[in-house]
Amino acid sequence: MNDSSAFSCVSPIDGRYASIAKPLRAYFPEKSLIRYRLLIEVEYFIALCNLPLPELSEFPADQYNNLRNLYLDCNDAAVKKIKDIEKTTNHDIKAIEYFLKDAFSALGIDRFKEFIHFGLTSQDVNNTAIPLSLKDALAEVIFPAIQDVLQEIEKLALQWIKVPMLAHTHGQPASPTTVGKELLVFHERIDNQFAQLKSMPLPAKFGGATGNFNAHHVAYPDIDWNNFADNFVGKFGLRRSTYTTQIDHYDGLAVIFDCLKRICTIIIDLDRDLWSYISMGYFKQKINAGETGSSTMPHKVNPIDFENSEGNAGMAIAIFEHLSAKLPVSRLQRDLTDSTVLRNIGVPLAHMLIAVKATIRGLGKISLNQQAIDKDLENNMVVVAEAIQTILRKLNDPAPYEKLKELTRKDGTLSREDIDHFIDNLDIPEQEKQKMKAITPFNYTGIIKG
Repeated sequence: MNDSSAFSCVSPIDGRYASIAKPLRAYFPEKSLIRYRLLIEVEYFIALCNLPLPELSEFPADQYNNLRNLYLDCNDAAVKKIKDIEKTTNHDIKAIEYFLKDAFSALGIDRFKEFIHFGLTSQDVNNTAIPLSLKDALAEVIFPAIQDVLQEIEKLALQWIKVPMLAHTHGQPASPTTVGKELLVFHERIDNQFAQLKSMPLPAKFGGATGNFNAHHVAYPDIDWNNFADNFVGKFGLRRSTYTTQIDHYDGLAVIFDCLKRICTIIIDLDRDLWSYISMGYFKQKINAGETGSSTMPHKVNPIDFENSEGNAGMAIAIFEHLSAKLPVSRLQRDLTDSTVLRNIGVPLAHMLIAVKATIRGLGKISLNQQAIDKDLENNMVVVAEAIQTILRKLNDPAPYEKLKELTRKDGTLSREDIDHFIDNLDIPEQEKQKMKAITPFNYTGIIKG
């Protein structure tokens, strides 16, 4: 796509963000869907030959490569021919079948062409081709992007694992933590979902018009078609749904979309926290020469990468939610609504990819503002109150929580001197007093496992 055509796109996926979403074009546009459909039809025919069906026992094996080239070399001319056939058939899979029959004639193997699409319904092809395209897109595009964001988070987390930082619960100063540990929270959350996502089998449907191999069985009753289909689908790394209607029940796809949605949700949570830390001055952003933060305020360096990520992740979540809620619902043995929405699988994945890439860019621009972080710790000596009252509990001092509550809720800022004065007046051993006085917001960070 050239620049001028990108300016005319309805969707920003193919316009403004075309360069980022480009890797997904190998899996989800109409051309790619046609290629995956051709793959399934051709490989199914070859699998029938290898059974072999009696009528295909004499099929010349040296033609296999020629057949496979029909999907391996699926170019614009082939796609146009298939789409032209579809104008007459008004049926996309029938157009694939007729295209293949024409190809068989051109290869001089006409007498075998009625075994193209033998016994199948359209959704045997679609419900194998589409999960396969999703499987490939996840493995080759989405998984590497998630791995990249995990690596970037981990790199910064380990770099800042010992840097103390004031925590905020309910937006209020709370027991100190470290910058690195807070990033590891997001690393663990994304990594847990990523592990689940990678372990989920991609489902496929392959069972004839209403899922029972009716046509296959009546023609060849002695063949174990269930076993054949399991093996056929399995060689693509998919798992066949055993009991289906004309279409897959899509529960497996729904699980995958829900997991992708959760990863996007965690990305949004990370974006918002980083945005907040930038707003608080904890992070500085690297300035690129020539980049403008505001059209009127020259001083501004806006956290646009995290905002961009949040917006695109939200778009992905909305579409993933619709896919996971809609696809498992179909009238009786099928209606056509699944086919309509399945064409949009690439859309949320593109928004997710844009979001993840934006978060990675944002992470690459931030640096610590140690002065601001330290100042916040120094100005919130009050957070050591938890430590002091906990030690007093251990010493069985009467009403320690209430004593610290009275101390910390007085008007004005609680200083180090105020705390030391409070400690000096406690009726406890001197060594415990010294232990308490040694506690500061900088060292009261608990156990940090990095």
